[in-house]
Amino acid sequence: MQLYMKELKKNVIFSTNLLLWHYNDNNRVMPWKSEKDPYKIWLSEIILQQTRVEQGLEYYNRFIIKYPTIKQLALAPENEVFKLWEGLGYYIRCKNLMATARFVAFELDGKFPKKYENILQLKGVGPYTAAAIASFAYNLPYAVVDGNVLRVLARFFGKNIAVDSIEGKKYFTDLAQQLLSKDTPAVYNQAIMDFGATICKPKNPLCVTCIFNSNCIAYKKKMVITLPVKEKKLIKKTRFFYYLIVELGNKLYVKKRTAKDIWQNLWEFPLIEQSAKISAQELQKTTEYKNLIGKEDYVKHISTFYKQQLTHQTIEGIFIHIDKKNLLKSDLFILVDKKQLGKLAFPRFITNYFELNT
Repeated sequence: MQLYMKELKKNVIFSTNLLLWHYNDNNRVMPWKSEKDPYKIWLSEIILQQTRVEQGLEYYNRFIIKYPTIKQLALAPENEVFKLWEGLGYYIRCKNLMATARFVAFELDGKFPKKYENILQLKGVGPYTAAAIASFAYNLPYAVVDGNVLRVLARFFGKNIAVDSIEGKKYFTDLAQQLLSKDTPAVYNQAIMDFGATICKPKNPLCVTCIFNSNCIAYKKKMVITLPVKEKKLIKKTRFFYYLIVELGNKLYVKKRTAKDIWQNLWEFPLIEQSAKISAQELQKTTEYKNLIGKEDYVKHISTFYKQQLTHQTIEGIFIHIDKKNLLKSDLFILVDKKQLGKLAFPRFITNYFELNT
């Protein structure tokens, strides 16, 4: 009983002080704060998945201006939406965004679900996003549990349970729900996420001035840099992409990436992927290159190597400009006028190259 009362007191201290911090010191201004429109909340949460707020803010504003309502988004052509999303990454989010927009607009008459269980059924919506929509739009008592929340809870309570383990996910989800202010869930959820983003940061947290430093176990036991604990180590691989920018008059060859891989549904130039880094001259000797291009064409330019770091992999590659005298030996590609390229959505790896070379 004594242990229970001690834990209860610690929970009350945490929740009370967090809300005090929110009302007194949190000036983090974002357009979706205090928003009650479930469409705008959903849109902001999908954009912010795997994306920094600073980057996501620009995209959120673009989408709201272009598609003020979910019906307008649902009616938009797929290529147009992908073009607006271009550069944001994790393009499956964009595909799910359109699928959910169309479902809500056409199957639910434009009305967003109001129950947590129904929100959770939407494509691309997981427990965190469903809790965010339910609490922010409808003030329902569901705690959000994202990376910021996990970090704050692991440090304050000094828990070294792996946050990405089955045990850890259940433990921290239950703890977050216990701590949630049932009267003001929207305010509480915003407060804990903001606290993790601005005070209890992954690197260089502001522990010395933190309102919790006298109660934070990680701070008192010098465990801040070791928490939260993760069970799985991210294994990154490097891939080598050789893009062939093949010109035939005023047109270029392109194709859409349809395989379940990075950049699905985006456009690209003919690509030869290699298992190791080789020079352009070595590439031209490969069977893949000869079968696709042949020997009679003029190589105009070979770029230096470019690199893009993704979450799970690194992409390295070059761009080879080729003047083609006849059609490619493949029906996988289509010819597009150079003036029309700006209407197609390309991966950031390609757009970065063109931004630096045009």
